[in-house]
Amino acid sequence: MPDTPEKSLFEAPPMAEQERMVEAILFATADPVPLSGLIDRMPHGCDPAEALALLRRRYEGRGVRLVKVGDAWTFRTAPDLGFLMQKETIETRKLSRAAIETLAIVAYHQPVTRAEIEEIRGVSVSRGTVDQLIELEWIRLGRRKMTPGRPVTFVVTQTFLDHFGLESARDLPGLKELRAAGLLDSRPPPGAAPLAGEEPDEEDADQSDMFGD
Repeated sequence: MPDTPEKSLFEAPPMAEQERMVEAILFATADPVPLSGLIDRMPHGCDPAEALALLRRRYEGRGVRLVKVGDAWTFRTAPDLGFLMQKETIETRKLSRAAIETLAIVAYHQPVTRAEIEEIRGVSVSRGTVDQLIELEWIRLGRRKMTPGRPVTFVVTQTFLDHFGLESARDLPGLKELRAAGLLDSRPPPGAAPLAGEEPDEEDADQSDMFGD
């Protein structure tokens, strides 16, 4: 009589149970969790990617939703209910114009070196400006560029993406939207390189003619 195959000790739990595991991990973790982090915590053979997809659909239309931030996942309050979380008093920490312009350049040109930032802005970048953005955890050091001197580059962080509700830097608004929102309230100095995707308008062209460009 043939032996009855025994159930594998490494058989993954049902998908419904995997959903519960992912849900528990994300609710118990303050920071967004990457897929690799879920794989490390869940039993052998689990498919957290499929569990995330199912869980994301399950939370559609609820008070909280499952969102992707960079390469990680987290629960966030539904956008239309955000007003419920606001405090009576909100302390706003304003960035200088130099910091805003530097942040925008890093976001749209990353990975970008300090020299490239200065070339685009047309003025030098102070150490304090970069330090402030690093302290806010909105930019960080990236890989060194394979050019003479191997300068370090700067890139935006997952904290930056999370703060502005972006899945990736590709979701950044257009330059006209940034200016309309007051985030780029001035044009770069004459002769400065434009931001990515920016085309000079008639006013810029007139100014270029004035300076012999």
